[in-house]
Amino acid sequence: MIKFRLAKNGDEKEILNLIDTVLSEYSLSLEPFGADFDVTDIDKFYFNNDGWFQVIEDNDKIVGSVGIYKIDNSTCELRKMYIYKEYQCKGLGKTLLENALEVAKNLGYNYITLQTNSLLTRALPLYKSFGFKENNDEVCSRCDISMKKEIRLA
Repeated sequence: MIKFRLAKNGDEKEILNLIDTVLSEYSLSLEPFGADFDVTDIDKFYFNNDGWFQVIEDNDKIVGSVGIYKIDNSTCELRKMYIYKEYQCKGLGKTLLENALEVAKNLGYNYITLQTNSLLTRALPLYKSFGFKENNDEVCSRCDISMKKEIRLA
């Protein structure tokens, strides 16, 4: 049975495995000491830092994730939005993104950014359908696209 819940201490290894598996399908690599370091301690980097992290579970197995990461007092970043291939195209990504945007607004952020890779062809139309626009901000080593959306009037 599919359920959405907040991430908790101890989920990190399973979330990192999810990220690694999804990235490997696109010949991209997990970076546990770089771009993915924030997943090694979700409490520290998300919940204790004006952020949030949610997972999707199916029969107690994590099959999807998304996080809201604080950049500064007005801007957060959508991070770690991954779903196993067999769970994609079922509306789960849309629900994750809707939940993340609602939380970002409730946390008081004015803008939300994200970094992605052009190889992730299913993600890009989803982000654009929610009003994210490409910009020229700096991206991490495995990303080639930066996007931003205003979520409340500054």
